[in-house]
Amino acid sequence: MFQLTKEEKDEVVANCDHLKKLKYSPVLPNAFTEHGAIMIATILNSPVAVQASIHVVRAFVKLRQILASNKELSKRFNELEKKYDAQFKVVFDAIRQLMTPPEPKRRKIGF
Repeated sequence: MFQLTKEEKDEVVANCDHLKKLKYSPVLPNAFTEHGAIMIATILNSPVAVQASIHVVRAFVKLRQILASNKELSKRFNELEKKYDAQFKVVFDAIRQLMTPPEPKRRKIGF
């Protein structure tokens, strides 16, 4: 666990609507690292706490996978874009659209 800086706190408040009350707090919030979330998951015993911890760990793992794949792909894509001129702009724009993650499919509730 670590404490956010003022700039990090401001960014979190700007990006997360449900944390707007945090904007006026004089205290800097704490955040868990991936390893901290895993440690909490091993300590907590209630079923709800365990499930919440598992979701947090899965989110960290998914975020790491997304960042790793997009970073390498973006790097290669930027190199290609610099190498070729404006004649391929339409192609590069189409590829950029394909690089954005798709909306998750929602399952129907009920019958």
